[in-house]
Amino acid sequence: MRRGRLARKWWRTLADSLDRSEDHFTRLLAVGPDPARVLIVSDAWMPQVNGVVRTLAAIRAELAAMGHAVEVIGPDRFHTVPCPTYPDIRLSLFPRRRLAAMIEGFAPDALHVATEGPLGLAARAWARRRGCAFTTAFHTRFPEYIAARTGMPTAPAYAWLRRFHGAGQGMMVATASLREELAARGFRHLRPWSRGVDLALFRPDEREEWNLPRPVFLYVGRVAVEKNLRAFLGLDLPGSKVVVGGGPQLAALRREYPSATFTGPRSGAALARAYAGADVFVFPSLTDTFGLVLLEALACGTPVAAYDVTGPRDVLAAAAGRVGAADRDLRRAALAALAGDRAACRAYAERFSWRGCAEMFLSHLVPLGGHPPLGRAATGTAPP
Repeated sequence: MRRGRLARKWWRTLADSLDRSEDHFTRLLAVGPDPARVLIVSDAWMPQVNGVVRTLAAIRAELAAMGHAVEVIGPDRFHTVPCPTYPDIRLSLFPRRRLAAMIEGFAPDALHVATEGPLGLAARAWARRRGCAFTTAFHTRFPEYIAARTGMPTAPAYAWLRRFHGAGQGMMVATASLREELAARGFRHLRPWSRGVDLALFRPDEREEWNLPRPVFLYVGRVAVEKNLRAFLGLDLPGSKVVVGGGPQLAALRREYPSATFTGPRSGAALARAYAGADVFVFPSLTDTFGLVLLEALACGTPVAAYDVTGPRDVLAAAAGRVGAADRDLRRAALAALAGDRAACRAYAERFSWRGCAEMFLSHLVPLGGHPPLGRAATGTAPP
């Protein structure tokens, strides 16, 4: 009951944010040139493949289509080193001076610091030195990721993240339950920012046959320890298990689970066919803040199964019809999702658009001069 009320409050908050977006951006334009110039600084950017990159790429495309000048500064413009324990992720080396020149050269009306890595730290430092306002977003549970790899407690990392985000004028958060959790941890200025899905690409029309015993239970995403894949691969389920994606655990899991099918990474139409050809999409992560892959699977008509945790809980809470199951028992959720209604899955996914996501993002931006966005979101939390 409480979760249902929380989900309804969150959807009302999202609607209120969209209603404010046009008025707020008129205010933003008043303190900058026309069209508006929006700068996003992110340690996660192409050629990385993850939810943060997909979100920012979609936002950039939508804002550009709306007539705004948008620039994303990522590690691809700097000397980098591999991230410890995850060499596919590159970290920028000593970016401050060069990044400052890039920011000043672009002359943004609004600055968004998307991540907490070397580039995010350098952008935050630039803004603070000059007394400029900026926004941030909470994309990734780094404390839990670090704990999964090293065994370190999460409390010191959350304290550091509070200080990082506390310097901004607003921290965008993807779901209601995450917002509630972060507020309890002392984070302030939390603003709702949902996600979207490419409904033209992810469709139920063309399906991968798989040529495997049915039902086919599918996972798509990074093959890494924080994704908790062993919880899926170790389940006693009928049919077949398929893993689409790459990452540092791929070789080890292939050896450990020889009966599962590992395809490696897929993208575009091949990825959409993979989703559509599955009977159930299984999302075993306990640490994701949203889970874009859930929306992609639903858009392809495939019901989803997940743990009843932040992300899946929020995505599924407002659904009408049988679109999947979130449960403390992942096997029970996977078996329940077999009864999903593929038409209902697609219909629910159609409620999420990247244009709406971009408009919401826009509504939370603040001009460098520090004028707050209109409405109650400026007080530190979004309205109920």
